[in-house]
Formats: sequence, C-alpha cells, structure tokens
Amino acid sequence: MIATTPRLRLEKLALTDALFVLKLVNEPGWIRFIGDRGIRNLDNAETYIITGPQKSYADHGFGLFKVSLLDGTPIGMCGLLQRSYLEHPDIGFAFLEDYSGMGYALEAATATMEYARDTLGLKTIMATTLPENERSIRLLEKLGLRFIRLTKTSLDGPEVKLFSNSSED
Repeated sequence: MIATTPRLRLEKLALTDALFVLKLVNEPGWIRFIGDRGIRNLDNAETYIITGPQKSYADHGFGLFKVSLLDGTPIGMCGLLQRSYLEHPDIGFAFLEDYSGMGYALEAATATMEYARDTLGLKTIMATTLPENERSIRLLEKLGLRFIRLTKTSLDGPEVKLFSNSSED
C-alpha cells in the first residue's frame, strides 16, 4: 500500500491487474491524451505492467500505482515516472471515464505528491500534458504545479506543456 485517502487507496500494480490495465489503456481519453500503446490483449497488458510500472518500482522506487475505491474497485492509475527527457520525476494520472469528474484524480494526485515529498524525499515534481488537455492542466495547477514552457518529448513528438512545482526549472 502506497497511500490511502478518505475514498481511495493507491498500491503497486500486479499482474493480476492486467484486465483493468487493458481496459484503461484503451479508454478514448488515454488514447487521445497519452497515446495508443497497442495493448490489445491480456498478454500485452501483463507485459506493460512488467516493463513499465514494475520495472520503474525496481529501478527508481516509484512508478504508476493502481488507484482503487476503498471497496477494491480499480478506477485509475496515478504515480511518478522518471522520463529520460526530464531532470526530475513526473506525475502522471489516468482514470476510467466512468470515474472522471468526481474528484478522484485530484485526491489520488494529492496523495501521490505527499508520498513523493514525505516518503521519497523528492522536492521537485514535473508534469507534461498536451496543450489541449484542459482537465489535466487544471488539476496540475490545483496541485501547485506551474507552467514552465512548451517542449517536445522527442524529435518527432508533439509539443507539450511542461509544469513544475519548483521555481528553479
């Protein structure tokens, strides 16, 4: 268990979460704002969990965490990523559409920011999002992250907005 909130719990993803991951990464919002990962079956979802979140836990001590209601229903992912193109960890989140607009993303992201600061000792957290992803931008601002500049995550990638909670970036 990484964190609990009044309505949620955040924990590491396990292979038993493959069906949930398969559903989440194929949601229209994920594909539009994060990108199509080509995950089309349970084997692909298990590989994603192993090579993504679980590898990040081993390499960095953090990663994307499963967000569940207190009754155990998985509703999203929220966590920290160490991206090759960023100097500091990056907060990321995605939720099933059925659970959007209910404050769960803010609740989970706030818990993630507290975990980053209090447990991991991280001072600077960054985030990137597409300029048209207005909901994510509003959430990042509520978390205290400020727009720094437009940047690219790769030579042929789209421009994204870069945010940080530090004034030094």
